[in-house]
Amino acid sequence: MKILMVCLGNICRSPLAEGILKDKIQKKGLPWQVDSAGTGSWHTGEKPDKRAIKVARQHGIDISYQRARQIQPADLRNFDLILTMDANNHNHVLQMARQYSADEAKVQMILNYLHPDQNQSVPDPYWNDNGFEPVFQMLDEACEKVVEAHTT
Repeated sequence: MKILMVCLGNICRSPLAEGILKDKIQKKGLPWQVDSAGTGSWHTGEKPDKRAIKVARQHGIDISYQRARQIQPADLRNFDLILTMDANNHNHVLQMARQYSADEAKVQMILNYLHPDQNQSVPDPYWNDNGFEPVFQMLDEACEKVVEAHTT
């Protein structure tokens, strides 16, 4: 199983989701691959936001090695599941999938694992220093459901 987490700039939500899911699959010994990307290119090559690194570290997860990148057409072929953080990211990735004749069904909003068919967005904590912990908790729950859904 290859999973790609996608948000806007690939410095807050998707790096957290990548780190959380990697931690969970490592603990379960699953041979999955997890990566993350952004729909925008503004932060390409940068580390995750220092607040994302801090909240992950507080939960025993190191994401400081990650580097932001923009989603590429090849990702649509190479990943089995592409989990988006909000409606804008979701629509962007779906448009790419249509353009490159990729399987649109593999593009899903991550919080639908917690709240099926509600298409809820993970709030972007970039503008709110106090938003990182709630986002971590939300993604932690969602990633647990991702593991459950694809291992049972």
